[in-house]
Amino acid sequence: MIYWALIFLIVAIIAGALGLSGVAGAATNIAWILFVVGLVVALVFLITGRGPRV
Repeated sequence: MIYWALIFLIVAIIAGALGLSGVAGAATNIAWILFVVGLVVALVFLITGRGPRV
């Protein structure tokens, strides 16, 4: 999730630099939502004691 959040953040930065404000705003919102969901999932795994699969 965090990986996709970073991808959408980079898309938002590039779109903002090119003047595509609508695309930049949408990508920023998607990046924010994915980042929050990723943090919630990480906290749930931390609390339940489940580690990442190796």
